[in-house]
Amino acid sequence: MSKAVEFYFDVGSPAAYLAWTQLPRIARETRTEIEYRPFLLGGVFQATGNRSPMEVPAKGQYLQDDLQRFAARYGVPFRHNPHFPINTLTLMRMVLGLQLRQPDRMVSFVDAVYRAIWVDGRNMNDPAVAGAVIQQAGFDAEKLLALASDPAVKDELKADTQEAVARGAFGAPTFFVGGEMFWGQDRLDFVKEALQA
Repeated sequence: MSKAVEFYFDVGSPAAYLAWTQLPRIARETRTEIEYRPFLLGGVFQATGNRSPMEVPAKGQYLQDDLQRFAARYGVPFRHNPHFPINTLTLMRMVLGLQLRQPDRMVSFVDAVYRAIWVDGRNMNDPAVAGAVIQQAGFDAEKLLALASDPAVKDELKADTQEAVARGAFGAPTFFVGGEMFWGQDRLDFVKEALQA
């Protein structure tokens, strides 16, 4: 049985965005599968007592610079979103809903949302802006909103978030290779090594 990497992510995390841009290459190079695991970062923070490093002024400024360094290293566009933090509850319900109902469309949806937040600096807290981004990406915003309101999707996102916390997750991105956990996009080298082992 080939190895896989479980990738817990939330579109509101800039570090998860950077990991999102790199993980497909790592999966190709190691001939492994990515198991995308959408979760709610706010729920993880609440359950673990953690908080965004951006809330600590000195750490937040350092992290912004560090994320820029990694984006340059990876050769991907990135800029800090001026509307941060983004409330991602509805967006992550949409991601999970697509994964459950139209799994072949989930990646393109997440691509569009990540680009809107971490490249184009769009205000995804504004429902009109979010709706326009979703429509421009080729999705029906009203249908996705209805999907995000589905009790089964809501319950599944809550359960998946609780499962991540139970497994030791405290932030995003979090990766699991077998039983081993890695946290942070700056740990991708360790993820790759674990996949190659």
